[in-house]
Amino acid sequence: MQSYLDCVPCFVRQALQAARFVTDDVEIHERVVRDVLLTASEMDLSTSPPVMAQHIQRRIRELTGCRDPYREVKQQFNQYALDLLPDLRRRAEQCDDPWEAAIRVAIAGNIIDFGPAAEVTEARVQTAIDESFTMEIDRNQVEAFRSSVEQASTILYLADNAGEIVFDRLLLELIPAEKVVVVVKGGPILNDATRDDAEMAGITEYMEVIDTGSDAPGTILSDCSREFVDRFQTADLIVSKGQANYETLSDVDAEIFFLLKAKCPVIARDMGYDVGDLVVMRGQGKQSFVV
Repeated sequence: MQSYLDCVPCFVRQALQAARFVTDDVEIHERVVRDVLLTASEMDLSTSPPVMAQHIQRRIRELTGCRDPYREVKQQFNQYALDLLPDLRRRAEQCDDPWEAAIRVAIAGNIIDFGPAAEVTEARVQTAIDESFTMEIDRNQVEAFRSSVEQASTILYLADNAGEIVFDRLLLELIPAEKVVVVVKGGPILNDATRDDAEMAGITEYMEVIDTGSDAPGTILSDCSREFVDRFQTADLIVSKGQANYETLSDVDAEIFFLLKAKCPVIARDMGYDVGDLVVMRGQGKQSFVV
């Protein structure tokens, strides 16, 4: 997926947010914003938004000297999700279709995203989870996804955000552990999940976890490690969580299912959904991914 002019205000907002997480120094805030505006004026709109986001977040780390501006907020939402997990597991098990319920919870957890403009609060997450049990969802796609999971021998599950990765457990626990490899980011970027978050979520205790080798949001295959790309190319099924993974993989020719909550008007329009929808969608990319 390409970038659009609508993405530029989000880049600036994300940059200022990250800088404010790290420091109260207004001069640094100004330097960050001016730097982002200059970079945005020269950006290639044919590239996906995560390419620009990676550059911006690297620059913020340089200017602030902070390796992970979102560290505290990631830990906060990991713990919040862990506190909710036992009750959510009970609710899902009591549904007529626990598989669909687990998918709904995993997608609802995608609300824990500091990329889009909406504020992320614990109350907002709770509302999204509660609503997910009754919202419309494409059951044809749900069944197609279930069938692909059953038929696949090797599955790469591309995790998205901290906190959200805890909610993914309900879905992951329904898939034989020997079939699944969970993928996190190779370095801190926004509030995306890294190995530390997978460990805090308890996933490393029962499932293999690898990283992309990249500090980009989403999965920019040309920026990922050779080891990860090899796993990607040989996997029977890719489960892609979140908007940034959609932005970077929507054109890729592979067996991919995108699971996300549509939070951005640009991405919702590109997918053919409305903002707020729960999305389960089989990828239809046509571009090869040889890197």
